[in-house]
Amino acid sequence: MSRTVTAGLDGSRESLAAAAWAAREATLRGLPLRLVHVRETVPLMQAPFIGGETGQWSEPSDRIPREAAELLLRRHPGLDISWEQLDGRPSEILPEAAEESDLLVLGSRGLGSLGGFLLGSVGQAVVARTERPVVLVRAPETGDDDGDGDGDGDGDGEADAAASGTAAEPPAATGPVVLGLDANAPDGALIAFAFEAAVRGGTSLRVVHSWNLPPYFAYGLPPDPELNAQLADGEARTLAGVLEPWLREHPSLDVVAEARPGKAVDQLVDASRDASLLVVGRRIRRATPFGGRIGSVAHAVLHHAAAPVAVIPHR
Repeated sequence: MSRTVTAGLDGSRESLAAAAWAAREATLRGLPLRLVHVRETVPLMQAPFIGGETGQWSEPSDRIPREAAELLLRRHPGLDISWEQLDGRPSEILPEAAEESDLLVLGSRGLGSLGGFLLGSVGQAVVARTERPVVLVRAPETGDDDGDGDGDGDGDGEADAAASGTAAEPPAATGPVVLGLDANAPDGALIAFAFEAAVRGGTSLRVVHSWNLPPYFAYGLPPDPELNAQLADGEARTLAGVLEPWLREHPSLDVVAEARPGKAVDQLVDASRDASLLVVGRRIRRATPFGGRIGSVAHAVLHHAAAPVAVIPHR
């Protein structure tokens, strides 16, 4: 496997923002950047129902990936950038492209004033099927953003952003990397990704471990302060024990570890507001008749986090 950072490109503002984020990440990692432009073809039997005569593109063009690569090369003169254009289903092609990469980066539409992502069906399918880390990146907000659309980027009328060289680049975030971690079932790949991201970005790391309150909380019974304190101390000790070898390996990294009762999604979405990157895990589950699964926590933060979200698959 040749080591690269790969960005899925369709000409939309979201995918161009993802490509810009991927270019910065490739520079930090010292790796080449690979742009994969996927044009989704329409099956011949469906074409008449959507106004087409054939299932193929009538005017093949490499303008979107070529000019996006030229724009990124102007911003990062020393970066090795390659691109390719493929026809087919993005939900099938992008996971295959990810297998040849260290990282796959995709765009995702923001939810306007609510902040966060609107992850469309293609994005969900790619995340669920990819067994490499995937990062979802929002486009910078503009005055005409209304949060509509499916978040997958169909490229209609958006290729001009790349062609004109005016595609907005997300500003480099300076906040901490936030890691959502279940300290009772930790995964080394997830922890390693977050620590390495913080070191590469020259920022701090905030580790958030959420745990459930005792059953009496749900039934409205009086709380037991002593029991609460014991549980909190136990969860904090568990988290500290999990992180201890990683802290020894990165002694100069500023790490804040938090073990708090409550819903993991709420805590992670809140922490993402000041983060440069939010890192969450996803357990790999082999294909089922209903397709791949993302997991409830990863699915929720992908829709509502304010920062780029890295989803790390693990067993």
